[in-house]
Amino acid sequence: MKIPKRKLFLLIIFAYVAFSLYAAYNVFFSTKVISRVHRVVKKETVSGGVKDGGGAPFLARDWNPWEDEQVDYNSALTKKREAFKQHLARIDKNKATRYRVQIWGKAAIGIYLWEHILEGPLNPTDKVAQWREGELQSGKIDFSFYTGPAVVQGHVPLDMNSLVLVLNGREPQKVSYSTRWLEHVQALVKSRTVSHVAVVLLGNEHCHNDFIGPYLKRNGGFVDLLFVVYDSPWVNDKDVFQWPLGVATYRQFPMIRPNAQLITSNRPYLCNFLGTVYKNSSRETLMQVLKKSGLEEECITNAREKWLPQETADSLRQYQTALVQSELTLCPVGINSECYRIYEACSYGSVPVVEDVLTPGSCAAGSSSPLRLLKAAGAPFIFISDWKELAAILERERGMSQEQRVDRRRRLLEWYAGFRQQMKERFTEVLEENFFKNV
Repeated sequence: MKIPKRKLFLLIIFAYVAFSLYAAYNVFFSTKVISRVHRVVKKETVSGGVKDGGGAPFLARDWNPWEDEQVDYNSALTKKREAFKQHLARIDKNKATRYRVQIWGKAAIGIYLWEHILEGPLNPTDKVAQWREGELQSGKIDFSFYTGPAVVQGHVPLDMNSLVLVLNGREPQKVSYSTRWLEHVQALVKSRTVSHVAVVLLGNEHCHNDFIGPYLKRNGGFVDLLFVVYDSPWVNDKDVFQWPLGVATYRQFPMIRPNAQLITSNRPYLCNFLGTVYKNSSRETLMQVLKKSGLEEECITNAREKWLPQETADSLRQYQTALVQSELTLCPVGINSECYRIYEACSYGSVPVVEDVLTPGSCAAGSSSPLRLLKAAGAPFIFISDWKELAAILERERGMSQEQRVDRRRRLLEWYAGFRQQMKERFTEVLEENFFKNV
């Protein structure tokens, strides 16, 4: 069909106008958007192809009305990006110097480690709660702690690969329970869920700890470090370290914060001994000396023939009262020379009078044993080898002034605080050195 010339002309005019408007729109709006991100450049030649009479073709730019704003914008953006990179670098650096360790407390000495040594918070505060937990920082390590009957195998968070397991190896039943936990952790190591393992062990009082030997890395096992209570002959300060027994947290003995009254008060008694008197033991000699010397009225005594594992609120209150009202606390040996009473006396500033006698078993002998950890730390105790020396000791006590007693009490409390701090630093540094030295 033939199109009339007039209509064809109008169609051409319409198409030209439309194309011109589209081109104008595209140049204006597209250039505006792109120029905020890119610097748009096109290669063109000036009319005639030569500028200023000769030379290479001239490289001209599209006119960019936002060029100055664009330069400022890009400059600011570059500075922000650089600042953000530096911020991320600082975060990464800080992360590199912080390490995470989880502690599973499956023995009562875990509470002594956490509350008394590391001084960490523990929630809930109810001591018989099924599940208790806390977090703290020590050195370069962020510790988390879990304890209580509800902490069971397979139900503990595994969000970090370094683990400290607190176990009881005193008697066969406890050993069996601890072995199950060791086997559980061994499976975690084999599955690469856990990379580093340390054990804090309430050892056997005769130092018979053979059950844990095969689990030590030195013997082909997976336990990198062992912190063991009592004078074990295994202690070498390389992968096996001695650890303090501490207070009887299993009997709810609390963390005591010293105050002025605790230091300066007049204490009405010279000494105390509340405990079990075993047949044919040195404790019988102790009681005989007190009775024969007529010292029973000057000392708080409550001897019983049978050991009581459970503490009542009343018996704990009586015991704490005896400690806070006595200048000295008598600490005869039991199955081992190291006993809870030593640390509990220190908590109240009552000087421990310690029977310095090596007990039967496989514990290390030598000039520094027993109680080598406390002796090495310079414990300001009174060490005796025979309770027949007690009468002379108490006679000297009578001659001391209140000022002398207060000064000695202050020094004991300061020493005990320093000892716990020393154990905290040692524990943290050993973990850092052995778990993270190659990180």
